[in-house]
Amino acid sequence: MSSKTSIDSNRTKELKEFDDTKAGVKGFVDAGILNITKIFSRPAEDLAADESNSSQKTDIEVPIIDLSGIRDENWLKEIVNEVRVASEEWGFFQVINHGIPTSVLDDMIEGIRLFNEQDLELKKEVYSRDRAKKVKFNTNFDLFASKTADWRGTLTLSFLDSDPDPSAMPQVCRGSTVEYIKHTKRLAETLFQLLSEALGLQLDRLSSIGCCKRHSLHAHYYPLCPQPELTLGVKKHADGSILTLLLQNHISGLQVLHDDQWFDVRPTRGGLVIIIGDLLQILSNDKFKSVKDRAIANRVGLRIMVPCFFSGYDSLLDKSFGPIEELISEANPPRYKEFLLRDYIAKFLSSSLDNKASIDYYKLRFD
Repeated sequence: MSSKTSIDSNRTKELKEFDDTKAGVKGFVDAGILNITKIFSRPAEDLAADESNSSQKTDIEVPIIDLSGIRDENWLKEIVNEVRVASEEWGFFQVINHGIPTSVLDDMIEGIRLFNEQDLELKKEVYSRDRAKKVKFNTNFDLFASKTADWRGTLTLSFLDSDPDPSAMPQVCRGSTVEYIKHTKRLAETLFQLLSEALGLQLDRLSSIGCCKRHSLHAHYYPLCPQPELTLGVKKHADGSILTLLLQNHISGLQVLHDDQWFDVRPTRGGLVIIIGDLLQILSNDKFKSVKDRAIANRVGLRIMVPCFFSGYDSLLDKSFGPIEELISEANPPRYKEFLLRDYIAKFLSSSLDNKASIDYYKLRFD
């Protein structure tokens, strides 16, 4: 047996032993470990690259957009312009005064904390790697495909366009989740209108092609890490969705890559982070850019992030997907070939976040 084969075999064994506990990284913390295991340790070259990409700039602020004036025609034009600039230059922005009560946001965060800190046997009841399950808890969807495991546990809730079935959700976070999803869907509809206008399209253009038709919520729980400098909460990636609405608690950890530098996206009280996904980059024919982001691990406090991904999967699965026709011209030819969304999803789910992005398979080259 070669050395590489032996290492791969040992790693697979370690991953399986870890996964079989169904306790996730919180199980390590509860056991009082002082050092993370090899499956979470990042390669030395990745750690060195981080040193060179850490931002030292303090005079650049990430975009925050106030939606309180959205019903005023003059303010609306300014908001649309801010959305356009942020989507083109950053690939994300934060929104405040978006209409979701702070109490709803707080309750959602608290519900996820309670779920993760309840008795392990209750969490084990929903622990699964079955992609067909609408409600499941596990550690890293790409655990066995990735080069390095991420320091987090995730409760995943996938829904169709209809209202979610409360009985399928864990009881401890059921009420807060139902209420939060109701509000995020309403906000997503508003955001897709703003994005449509920012692209110079009809107000309902993105909604009309099914962008709001399917959403899934992935509640990430990042317990304290004894060696945060050696691992990550979520590795560098671009979201495979159309749009992501992300709620985070008060502990910093989210970072975005801008001009080859990592910038902290510090939590804003009552704010939500809006992230352009790869599918919206394709729909916009590269006018809007999906952003690379990651979450760092820390030892200073419990961190919770709740991204809600809007992807339109069910309504668009077997339809041809590509740049929106109105955005194509002789001067601006399509930058992506058309494809079935089903094929895109299959590539995304069968791979790892640290492998080639699904969007790259469909790019048209202009040499």
